[in-house]
Amino acid sequence: MAKAPGVVALLTDFGLRDHYVGVMKGVILSVNPDARIIDISHEVPSQGILEGYFLLSNTYRYFPRGTVFVAVVDPGVGTDRAIVALQTDRYTFLAPDNGLLGFLQKESRIRRSVRVTQSRYFLEPVSNTFHGRDIFAPVAGHLSKGLALAKLGPKAGRLEQISAPVPRVPREGVILGQVVSIDRFGNIVTNIGTGDLSEAGTVEVKVGKHRIERISQSYAEAKKGTLLAIAGSAGTLEISVNKGNASALTGARVGDSIRVRHSTS
Repeated sequence: MAKAPGVVALLTDFGLRDHYVGVMKGVILSVNPDARIIDISHEVPSQGILEGYFLLSNTYRYFPRGTVFVAVVDPGVGTDRAIVALQTDRYTFLAPDNGLLGFLQKESRIRRSVRVTQSRYFLEPVSNTFHGRDIFAPVAGHLSKGLALAKLGPKAGRLEQISAPVPRVPREGVILGQVVSIDRFGNIVTNIGTGDLSEAGTVEVKVGKHRIERISQSYAEAKKGTLLAIAGSAGTLEISVNKGNASALTGARVGDSIRVRHSTS
């Protein structure tokens, strides 16, 4: 991997009302004043490991080589859960070992992985409730300066995995998926890829009691306030409302079922 460019990308469930994100940035800059800090999001639902998993897995590849990703969605803070640092051919990742980084074992070749145990790189004392400040931030600062992973602790074992929902095909022409995220606009993001639907002759998307009978190319193809289905930026099916809120209109929530029927005839 090329020399770290000093880019640190943050993903948390801390929100922006409180001081947590600002303090983390202050600690990172105290270690590396030249660090460039990018916020991926701090609006992951509280303790939403699955939502953090999907958000990080769909965004990391757009960052420059050498970026240090720090993901803190950590309901196990203060327990004996491990903190891991991983390095792929392009990036470094730092997160609790709770499934947040499980996608890396499918998508990237992990070159090195360690358990973060060397307290010389932590703030002292380490609180039981704010490891983002006391462990993740200072370690990220050192990593952004090029610290070798081997200095952080012993080799890690296999990453913890979460049961990320995968679409099912119970019969030809039918796909059963799930809502995996809802963005601030109320767009309903699903785990159903749109590749197989692009050449479909007919499509019916069902969310709750609502049905949509085509895949739109833009929001403007639907009348104002009307539901539409569209290929989202992550390459998965999204359900939206032109100048409205699809989640509010349908009542859909993360984990709800989405049904697609399609035909190429």
